Amino acid sequence: MRRRLAQFLCFGLVFVLLSGLLLGYGIFVQQTPPMAVDVEIKPGTSVRQMARLLASKGIIRSPLAFEWLVRLRGYSSDMTHGYYHFEGPANALTIMDRIHRGDVMHFQVTIPEGLRNEEIVRLLSEHTGLPSERWQQALLKVVPDGRDGYLLPETYRYEKPIEPESLLMQMRKAQEHLLRNIESDVEKWDRLRVMASIIEKETALDSERPLIAAVIENRLRRGMPLQMDPTVIYGLLRTKGSFSGNLRKQDLLTDTPWNTYTRRGLPPTPICNPGSASLRAAAEPADVPFLYFVADGSGGHAFASSLEEHRRNVARWVSLERRRR
Repeated sequence: MRRRLAQFLCFGLVFVLLSGLLLGYGIFVQQTPPMAVDVEIKPGTSVRQMARLLASKGIIRSPLAFEWLVRLRGYSSDMTHGYYHFEGPANALTIMDRIHRGDVMHFQVTIPEGLRNEEIVRLLSEHTGLPSERWQQALLKVVPDGRDGYLLPETYRYEKPIEPESLLMQMRKAQEHLLRNIESDVEKWDRLRVMASIIEKETALDSERPLIAAVIENRLRRGMPLQMDPTVIYGLLRTKGSFSGNLRKQDLLTDTPWNTYTRRGLPPTPICNPGSASLRAAAEPADVPFLYFVADGSGGHAFASSLEEHRRNVARWVSLERRRR
């Protein structure tokens, strides 16, 4: 009887030792995936499902050891869902800690200056793979009646699965933060948005933005129509849904709420989403007497404070265009 008991205890001890060795092997010995791999751990994934998924991708050695480790640590309900990137050697302990602290993959998207909302929606849809309808629905929750001019063009980081409303709200709050730094009077923000959107569409040169802002302010102060071509184009897009790409005299005479040839003052809403440089320029126009500007043929503009000087600049530009043809 004693001999059988001793044998049983011996076998039990061996079993425990072997189990411990196997668990230790599965936990502490590093495993290297056959190749770099991205894994999505979905919300509601159990520890067992997670362990099997990681093992199937070659990220951990033993799903049993991983599951045991997570439960022993008390992390069963604290593992973070999301997208993870794994490459190179790591043991189960390291993998567990990464998922517990939420070391998820980060993605980024860059929104160029001067886009309309519909263009931003299209860009985000193409970049993330989410239907544009999802982005449009989210936009209407973030921006009043979906109007342009409330999102700040910038590079934004996000995690997957992406929340469209969250990312768009980040863009809106980024603009509000910028506006708060450059203009304390919230009542003036809409005017700055409209001015900045015109500046954004008129020049791509940071050095010229305060000059364009000065032209706008000077013309408004004198009661002159702004006569800015981008406002005409935007009005055509809003009212007709398209623009041929060639601005004609007939277009300049086609009255819309945004046409600054047929109507005086600023348009009722922004014509695009302006960047930070244009917003700052709108808040601090240059102290110059300019009332006119025209392309100078080299990517910039020639500015003038009198009609006579402006006509000479226009003639010079027309001559350059003819020679190029």
